Amino acid sequence: MTITQHWVRLRRRFVMNYGRRLLWAMDNFIGRQSTIGDQPFFEAEQFPWVQTLEANWRTIRAELDEVMKFREHVPAFHQLSPDQQRISKGDNWKTFVIYGFGNRAERNCRLCPETARILATIPGLQNAWFSILTPGYHILPHRGVTKALIRCHLALLVPEQAEQCWIRVDDQRRHWQEGKCMVFDDTYDHEVWNQTDQDRAVLFIDIERPLKLPGRLLAKFLVRGVQWTAYVQDARKNLATWEDRLEAAVQRAETYQYADADDKPQGSPDKPTK
Repeated sequence: MTITQHWVRLRRRFVMNYGRRLLWAMDNFIGRQSTIGDQPFFEAEQFPWVQTLEANWRTIRAELDEVMKFREHVPAFHQLSPDQQRISKGDNWKTFVIYGFGNRAERNCRLCPETARILATIPGLQNAWFSILTPGYHILPHRGVTKALIRCHLALLVPEQAEQCWIRVDDQRRHWQEGKCMVFDDTYDHEVWNQTDQDRAVLFIDIERPLKLPGRLLAKFLVRGVQWTAYVQDARKNLATWEDRLEAAVQRAETYQYADADDKPQGSPDKPTK
């Protein structure tokens, strides 16, 4: 390791440690400014955009199915964000990013145009991606970055043994139901277990939290600050590389498909000729 690399690592560790403490202090204020309360789970009916997601879940699921055909070219969470290495191991937690802290992943959006269109109608959207969890995987207990955002999972692919695939937020455990949204505060300690032999996939989104005016001002400052950290900047750089890989894989598949179509007979007469 060079002196420069060592200095960058020390600086990053310092920012993470002290920045986290500052965020916790600010989160206490934001929690008191929340117009929807400050609890682990929220009622989905509190949010008008939930109806939009649930009404279109089959359309979104169809585009997820297409992405799943290329899952080996979809990054694991820690391959985008190295800070997630404690909770993301191997290829067990795949993330197909559509929005990342307010920025569209344009090439991924072109692969899922209807999902991108639907998401664009949701006010205050910050993050959106397909979160794909392999059988048997456990996402260890952890906390989110800031209370300025709330999280929603639109369940797209749920194992048949749904009770064996769950999320715990604080002291509450819940299961996903296909086509339904689950809204929660990820700054509470939470974990996920997929104790089945099937995949679980959700549309994972972060939305700006409804707040009183002083809280809104602080929340916008916080989100803007997070956008400029290495936590986000590194992920953006890595995302560009993975978009390249996936785009190339899709183009190769389309080329082979067209080549196969050209090689096939164009048809035969209804009756044999004599």
